[in-house]
Amino acid sequence: MAHSYLEDPLHRRPGWNAGCKVGPKRPLKPRQIWAIRFFLDREHRVRDRALFDLAIDSKLRGCDLVKLKIGDLVSGSEVWHRATIIQQKTDRPVQFELMTDARASLLAWLELRGGSVEDFAFPSRLDPTQHMSTRQYARLVDEWVTAVGLRKEEFGTHSLRRTKASIIYKATGNLRAIQILLGHSKIENTVRYLGVDIEDALTLSENTED
Repeated sequence: MAHSYLEDPLHRRPGWNAGCKVGPKRPLKPRQIWAIRFFLDREHRVRDRALFDLAIDSKLRGCDLVKLKIGDLVSGSEVWHRATIIQQKTDRPVQFELMTDARASLLAWLELRGGSVEDFAFPSRLDPTQHMSTRQYARLVDEWVTAVGLRKEEFGTHSLRRTKASIIYKATGNLRAIQILLGHSKIENTVRYLGVDIEDALTLSENTED
């Protein structure tokens, strides 16, 4: 049976991702985290420093991160040490911690930003009553990683979600803890998300004495 021009493999259009790097985005290493912090501080980007620190500590998906309201993060003049939100994707609660750097940068931003507990912590540049879009957040991440000499093709918003989880996993090997922190319903999802393979398992085993 004859086939049409459009069906000819020699004339197929390239895929939407042709030439693009696909697959999981790489987590940041500690020295890369501090390089980005240094860049943001040097450029006096108070909002971006708060957003970056919050992304690292919270381990939230971008869609949940940008929708955080001031009341999710503060009580009175104090930034929470721990906070809980309902995840958009799973409709399940997830708790996260806010370390000293994140609390300090968030406090500096929220004092500058002003607003009430019902306002979004990171408003849209187009409509201050709405939250920052995930697209804008992704553009910011591209800008941050590029500024410190990293390839934006290898990093993205999920890099920030994966970063602390990867650091904790490498330090402890505790997949169940990472599952809880990421809000995954199944540990298999956590294994895939972290990219755990036989090499990781053997390394952990070698570092464990009988």
